[in-house]
Amino acid sequence: MIASAARPAVLTEDQWLPRQAAHENRVRPFTEGFLARRSAGQKHPVEDFLFTYYSQKPGQLLRWHPGAGVVLTGEAVRERAAWKFYRTLTDPEREAAGIDPGTPAVAVDVDGFAAVRGDALGFTTMLLSRTAARKPVLGCFGMHEWAMAYKSEDNGIRHDYLQLRLGPQGTDDLVERSRIRCTHFDAFRFYTPEAVPLNELTPTRENQRDLEQPGCLHANMDLYKWAYKLVPLLPSEVVMDAFELSWRIREMDMQASPYDLADWGYTPIAVETPAGRARYAAAQRGFAEESQQLRARILGLLAPFGGELQEAADRAASAMP
Repeated sequence: MIASAARPAVLTEDQWLPRQAAHENRVRPFTEGFLARRSAGQKHPVEDFLFTYYSQKPGQLLRWHPGAGVVLTGEAVRERAAWKFYRTLTDPEREAAGIDPGTPAVAVDVDGFAAVRGDALGFTTMLLSRTAARKPVLGCFGMHEWAMAYKSEDNGIRHDYLQLRLGPQGTDDLVERSRIRCTHFDAFRFYTPEAVPLNELTPTRENQRDLEQPGCLHANMDLYKWAYKLVPLLPSEVVMDAFELSWRIREMDMQASPYDLADWGYTPIAVETPAGRARYAAAQRGFAEESQQLRARILGLLAPFGGELQEAADRAASAMP
């Protein structure tokens, strides 16, 4: 059993309803554009990515959670009591928390979450811890995106509604004269067949825990994925911090990509030039530092449940080849 804090934080309606409203107001500017474009059958190469590549739906992102160790009180919590991985406090728990008898009170069901999703929880904790312990490897200059468009005249391009900024031959030439050392499996798996042997590493799902490193843009975008997979254990404010970080990284990733995004208002980061590579490396370094801070925050929020989480992490690690 995962034990919660001895005396949880207790929020009244006057305290938590404004936080819920603030979260919804923070999320809507991101979701409304996507939903409108989807209804109109339109695409956006940057702003749609977090809703099409990742599995969390806009409605799920919009739902606010206080995180583990927080009790919500008041009539407005009655609906929330039926949400997945929530539970109603018992009378002894209300008394211990200083809540008047009969007051509706709910909290995240940490034990229930661990019982159902313990292996996923353990894997996420293990992966974030291992990634956080490594030094960032910089200087890839976004070649993973170019490798996905290599030999496009034979394979087509992944985003078929976009044009290649340097054209097919210019794209191929840059790939062939660049060092490509991508560490991220979920980028590597989209390489064209001809680009696969050009990568100095062979990332797989099995060796992900050994290769993932905090300089990788895609590993840092994936902090959003790992955060929402821990909902409702993590507070929604942290999930949105990860979302917004991923959003900004996606912008930079596509600016440095082989695609021409002028029609969407994006100035290219010309990684085929020394100035463009310097600009890319500076941004990559900043994102690496920011992502490490966010990893530390997530791991810190999980720390009160450390012993049991470590057991889950050990099970996840031993189950992998």
